[in-house]
This record gives sequence, structure tokens and C-alpha cells, in this order.
Amino acid sequence: MSPQLNSVSGFEKLRLIESSKLFQGVVIAIIILSALTIGAKTYDVPPLIEQSLLVLDNAITLFFLVEILFRFGVCTDKKRFLLDGWNLFDTLVVIGSLIPLDNSEAVLLGRLLRVFRVLRLVSVVPELRFLINSLLKAIPRMGYIALLMFIIFYIYAAMGSMFFASVDEELWGDVAIAMLTLFRVATFEDWTDVMYATMEQYPLSWLFYITFIFLTAFVFLNMMIGAILEVMSEEQNAKQAQKAHDERDEIARQLQAVQNQLAALTEQMSNGRRD
Repeated sequence: MSPQLNSVSGFEKLRLIESSKLFQGVVIAIIILSALTIGAKTYDVPPLIEQSLLVLDNAITLFFLVEILFRFGVCTDKKRFLLDGWNLFDTLVVIGSLIPLDNSEAVLLGRLLRVFRVLRLVSVVPELRFLINSLLKAIPRMGYIALLMFIIFYIYAAMGSMFFASVDEELWGDVAIAMLTLFRVATFEDWTDVMYATMEQYPLSWLFYITFIFLTAFVFLNMMIGAILEVMSEEQNAKQAQKAHDERDEIARQLQAVQNQLAALTEQMSNGRRD
């Protein structure tokens, strides 16, 4: 078999290794080990263990460097690899982890980036990537809902400051304090104590709290959930379409590889006949 076919076959084997569950499992295990190492450093440990953790941390950093270089090497489209947000995040974290911890000026940045290595678990697990991508794409829609919530908070805070400031100046003294109080009510943190205090002077003030809780805790919360679920559904459909597209590309690539092999075999047979 020709050297070209051997190189293609070797490249395909590397791609299969990179996409295998065993390789992904090893990477996840190393990330978890990195998280445990970072957590262990926050305790007072004997010097021997501290030195062992330092050696282990350097070994983990070296593994991540080799792993990101391996993933970049087996990627068929290098430009697409660098344009992918998760790959770029992994690369920056790995490069940042190379900052020596004995450099006093960069020690904080180095430690911080080593902590961020735990976030690589999100980039490695496809299901977590799907959730984070959906959440990020839902933020614009959630922003309008949050703006509407702010308007409702402001209106109720202004009303509460006007009516209840005489009841409790610390909770309803101005609009800003009143909004904090309403946030406490919206999170159900001892909100009944706030309501009962105002009901002593305003018996019908319970209507104020009930309507506010209905809007914030039920209506707007469900709107937030609905926006996220809608984006997740769109992302799932896009993922399935991309998967179908990738499958077609893979079939075309395999057909091209078969054609190249047939052409190489035909050339070998022709050369054999001439000899």
C-alpha cells in the first residue's frame, strides 16, 4: 500500500481516538483530578504532600497542553477549530495555566486560570455545552423580561415607599430600599413578617403583596422558563440538522477515500502490468 494511503489511514485512526469515549473519559477524569488538586491546596497540608500536589499540578498542565495540541492536530479544519468558542476557551485556559506560579506578579492570574480549568468539564461534556449555549442564546430574550420585571419592581417600590414608609423606614424609606424589600418578598424570605407589619396600619395591604408575588414569582418566572425552553428546542433542532449535515459530509469523505484507494490500486496494477 502506498505511503499516502498509510498516512491517511493513520490520520483517521487519530481522529477516531480523539472522538472516542475512552479519550473523552480520560480527559474528564483528569479535569476532575485537577479540581481535587485545586481544592486540596486550600487546606494546610504537610510539605511533602504540598510538593506532591505541585508535581501533580505540573503533570496535569502538561497533559492539557498535549491534549489541546492533539485535538488541534487531528482537526481537519484548523480555522474552524480556532473559531469555535469552546475550543478557544480551552486554548486560553491551557495557555494561561503555563504561567509559572513562582512569578509573584502573575501568581494570582495563574491560580485563577488553574481554577478555570474545572470549567473545561463543561466544554468536554456535550450535554453541558448544549445547556450553556442555550442559556447564553436565551439571554437577549430574558433581558426584555428582566426589563419588564424591573419596571414592575419600580412601580411597586414607589407605591410601597409612598404608603409604607411611615410603618418601617428601614424597609420602605425610599425607592431603592423598597426594591430590596420587594426582592426579599419575591424570594419568599420572611415576606409574611413584612406583610403583617404593614397590615397593622393598612389592613388591605395584603393585596399589594399578593399581586406583586403573582406577577414576579409566577408570571415572569414562567416567562423566563418558557424563553429558555424555546431556545433549547431551537438549539436541539439546529443540532439535529448539523448532525445530518455532518453525516452527509462524512459519507462524502468516505466515498472520496474509497475512490482514492481505488485509483491508487488501479495505478499499482497498471504499473505491475508494465513491469
